[in-house]
Amino acid sequence: MDAVGIICEYNPLHKGHIYHIEETKKLFPDATLVLVLNGYFLERGEISILSKENKTKLALLYGVDLVVELPFIFGSQSADIFADASIKILKYLNVKHLVFGSESNNIELLKKVSNIQETKEYNDKVKKYLDKGINYPTALAKALEIKEDIFKPNDLLGISYIKAIKKNKCDIKPVTIKRTSDYHDTTSNNIIISASNIRNKLKLKEDISSYVPRKVNNLIENLSLNELFPFIKYKILTDNDLSRYLTVDEGIENRLKEKILEANNIEDFIKLVKTKRYTYNKITRMLIHILVGVPKEINKLANIDYIKILGFNKKGRNYLHNLKDTEVALVPIPNTLTYKYEMLAAEVYSLVSRNKIIVFEKSNKPLFFE
Repeated sequence: MDAVGIICEYNPLHKGHIYHIEETKKLFPDATLVLVLNGYFLERGEISILSKENKTKLALLYGVDLVVELPFIFGSQSADIFADASIKILKYLNVKHLVFGSESNNIELLKKVSNIQETKEYNDKVKKYLDKGINYPTALAKALEIKEDIFKPNDLLGISYIKAIKKNKCDIKPVTIKRTSDYHDTTSNNIIISASNIRNKLKLKEDISSYVPRKVNNLIENLSLNELFPFIKYKILTDNDLSRYLTVDEGIENRLKEKILEANNIEDFIKLVKTKRYTYNKITRMLIHILVGVPKEINKLANIDYIKILGFNKKGRNYLHNLKDTEVALVPIPNTLTYKYEMLAAEVYSLVSRNKIIVFEKSNKPLFFE
């Protein structure tokens, strides 16, 4: 039995995601559709406006066969780490294809760029631009020296997927679907708009019912990092060594301590701390890592120790039953760092969510969709 994979955050699940699911099933009608799902805190450091449990329910409702967890310690990091962990999970589940949205919809171009990025010459150029004070995303773009425009979020993440497939020697073929909306567009009112546009409309207290299914709309919590700002502020003020946390580098901890009392909310604080070297996304990730207490050495200590099954339908359950000789356990292992920080992230998220987050986490019982 073949399986095809998708990797998503669903913040929130919207009509573009449903299109992604439907197009993937058209391409691979007989395959089991496996979703690697990011949970409470996301790749760009955002807080999810849907709980992990509700995202799982919605994914199964709209056509996914098997939903598995992307652990917090990998899902809240940069694109390469996010992609590497996701691809390892798909490899362990014997998935043969990965389908992702792409602005260019040019898989050969993305493969070409991934090859360039793995050369010493490219990395030396990136370092040279960074030393000149150019921010990280711009340094990456300048070092490539290609004419084609692949500097859009989904294309860049797709390149990370391709690199991870090669690095982990996976028998996984990447396949693209043309992205139907612009991630950076936060104002349009098309039928399909980006998740960032939806979140922006929520922030402005605009009606989003035209852009997400009613069942999704009813489950959304209008959360932002601002709800966690008092906890972040307390942690920064009272912790004597912020440098021990993941992504807190190069003396930025002093700037955090200096600016925290000047800020009235999370947006103010990020603007005060932001520099050319420290982008908005890098700072938001950093604040989550400080709040949850993720140590700097986590990437040397933690790995994909297990795969947590979040939910399945009959097809997904049958796929698991027929899966032989998996390299990792298909149930959580409580004494691992992966599990420890998943629970800590859940506990932090539960401070501001109305859902029964800890009950869901501790049950370790996959959701079943008839």
